[in-house]
Amino acid sequence: MSAFAAETNQSPYSIDLPTALRLAGAQNLDVALARERLAEARAQHESTRLQFFPWLSPGIIYRRHDGNTQSTEGDIVDVNKQSYAPGVTLAALWDLGEALYERLVAKQLAQAADHALEAQRQDATLSAAQAYFDLALAQASVGVAQEALNISSNYEAQVQHAVAAGIAFKGDLLRVQVQTERNRLALRQAAEQQRLAAARLAQTLHLDPIVELLARETDLAPISLVDPNATLAALVAQALGARPELKQGQALAAAARDARNGAVYGPWIPSVGVQVFGGGLGGGKHDDWGNFGDQQDYLLGLGWRIGPGGLFDKPRQRAAESRFNAAQLTLDKLRDEITRQVVDANTHHRSLADQLDYARQALATAQEGLRLAEARKEFAVGVVLETIQAQQDLTRTRLDYLQTVAALNVAQYATIKALGAPPSTSSPSSSPR
Repeated sequence: MSAFAAETNQSPYSIDLPTALRLAGAQNLDVALARERLAEARAQHESTRLQFFPWLSPGIIYRRHDGNTQSTEGDIVDVNKQSYAPGVTLAALWDLGEALYERLVAKQLAQAADHALEAQRQDATLSAAQAYFDLALAQASVGVAQEALNISSNYEAQVQHAVAAGIAFKGDLLRVQVQTERNRLALRQAAEQQRLAAARLAQTLHLDPIVELLARETDLAPISLVDPNATLAALVAQALGARPELKQGQALAAAARDARNGAVYGPWIPSVGVQVFGGGLGGGKHDDWGNFGDQQDYLLGLGWRIGPGGLFDKPRQRAAESRFNAAQLTLDKLRDEITRQVVDANTHHRSLADQLDYARQALATAQEGLRLAEARKEFAVGVVLETIQAQQDLTRTRLDYLQTVAALNVAQYATIKALGAPPSTSSPSSSPR
């Protein structure tokens, strides 16, 4: 248990990488927002379908007139009359051109929202993987700092005995004590970073940051997710065919195309209006409520709109054409961006794979250097400084190795994200490197 967990009386919760990736897809707030935007787009699409259905309007109309009115023959007469007409109106008004193209646009926007959700899910998976490996690195760094403190503390005890025996200078002891205190400081700082990394992972997974998370994998080891033999051209082709952001851009461009066609061709499709009334009519002179009987009215209309929002609306057509061209340019820009991301991710991944070999060799050399320094069993000033330097070298190379492993693992998930591959929630295999 870390120092922070002990202070807050919170039991750490162990979590592994597959669980973190699953939670990222299920509980991440950005994914939840994208999911709601998809639900809204689908509802809008369904709403455009309902525009083709008529609606019912039940009600009653009451009319009364007192005073002068003009008869059909042109005479002005004094009339007191009333009427009432209860019934139901079945009405439909179809702006067929607009409704048809709006439905096509809404369909493309719903598909774009679906691809946006997948893109956000992949972003959340990458964020969760990065936060998880940050936590694993922080935990491993605590272990390195603790081991460095143990080594310097043991060496301090040896030098202290040598000073008491008169075979070493007190200045040597002070140098070792300074190194021990610096290691103790580094340990506390590493514990702080571990707790902060746990809080960041909890935020990414939408968990309670008060509960301290611990990476279940205690040994930070390199994993293998990307085919090292794949050519860059093949990776770029895979990304251009699979990236959900590109599919989203294609759907948005298709929506802009349908909107342009709606502005150009939609007004040529006539609007149709239908109204059917069924009910009764009653009333008469003065306060007469009688004379009630059935009545039916039928109405059918067909028309076109000329002018703004209709036929020959050139500004509207030019605006729609510009939006379509902008969507196409945005799509081309996105293709270039995705290609660059694949190049960056592949270059970074291959570089880190080579750096891991260098870090592994440096670690082995530092371990051998400390072993030789401790094997001399002498207590001159130069030997003490040599041992302290060897301890520092070992600590630095251990941290370099762990940081390279963590960066390599994150880089592989970044490469998977750049390729548009579906996020995997299974345990990754270890790298043979």
